[in-house]
Amino acid sequence: MSTISSPAHTAHYYTAQEHFAQRFAEVGRQSACTATSPEAYAAWKAPLRARLSELIGLPTMQRCDGAAQVVEHTPMDGYRREKVLLQTEPGVWMPLYVLLPGDLAPGEQRPAIIAPHGHASCGKYAVAGRTDIAEIAENIATYNYDYGVQMVRMGFVVFCPDARGFGERRENNCQGDTAAQMLNTSCFSLNHMALPLGQTVTGMWTWDLMRLVDYVPQRPECRPGPLGCAGLSGGGLQALWLAALDDRITAAVISGYFYGYLESLLLQHMNCSCNYVPHLWEHVDMGDIAALIAPRPLFIETGDVDPLNGASGVENVCAQVAITRRAYALFDAADQVTHHVFPGPHRWCGEQALPWLKRQLM
Repeated sequence: MSTISSPAHTAHYYTAQEHFAQRFAEVGRQSACTATSPEAYAAWKAPLRARLSELIGLPTMQRCDGAAQVVEHTPMDGYRREKVLLQTEPGVWMPLYVLLPGDLAPGEQRPAIIAPHGHASCGKYAVAGRTDIAEIAENIATYNYDYGVQMVRMGFVVFCPDARGFGERRENNCQGDTAAQMLNTSCFSLNHMALPLGQTVTGMWTWDLMRLVDYVPQRPECRPGPLGCAGLSGGGLQALWLAALDDRITAAVISGYFYGYLESLLLQHMNCSCNYVPHLWEHVDMGDIAALIAPRPLFIETGDVDPLNGASGVENVCAQVAITRRAYALFDAADQVTHHVFPGPHRWCGEQALPWLKRQLM
């Protein structure tokens, strides 16, 4: 006589999270910024930059002619929007919006800002204020996501790119026009394809932004010299890595993406795979990466109830800001790191960041 089995009851689970937290404590931050002089900082910075470039796969990327095509012109309320296709590797194209102030006179030049997006954005659409798409409009309201429009209205020329895996660069797993598909991301698929080939999503994003930095001076509307970068969440990740590895970024704003890796990415290990780089935590924590930006101006904004801050909340953020400030202090520039903690969740604030950008770049 057959019997129907019932689900097995499991009274205890033998997980590995505590093991990895212990390993983090044992082998993490082997390349921490411990410099005590500008000379020691310089000796630390160059090899760490090279090592981080290797970890994210930058040496595997292929240069190309950087061809750019302007494919669309759209007049907006108080500004103009152009759509550009920029080739970042052979056969790899990055769509982006260029937002131009409406009062820009012929031959006039303005400072430029690169404004990368994070998740729930459909790429460039949220940052560039595509409120004509209902799903995008809802997330713009939720996250105050149209910071590209906020910046162009201040007089900046603003570049809003699609990161690989978002917007018009979504892979097959999430292409389509439903709300779920538009707001989804291919980070998981990209990392699956990239990691066995020595590349990472972080590296691809950083490389593409470096190629965008190459393109900015080709635009006649852009004033030579100061160049900003500002982004929320995954856009903060991009701003952090670009500024850390490319001295052409004059001033950076990192919003909603500054915290200790242990609490915010190891213990919260269900976060997006774009955050995870092999061997990264063995070398640095986030404050060490930001220390590579010194002494260039850096603005960090944090929502005081952002769940990405980790279990200890703002304390987890402040510990990393302190690491970065110690590096800046070597150049008597600790005041060049501004940390604004605002009341609220995971979102772009901009209340202090936007006036700060104007002071740095205008």
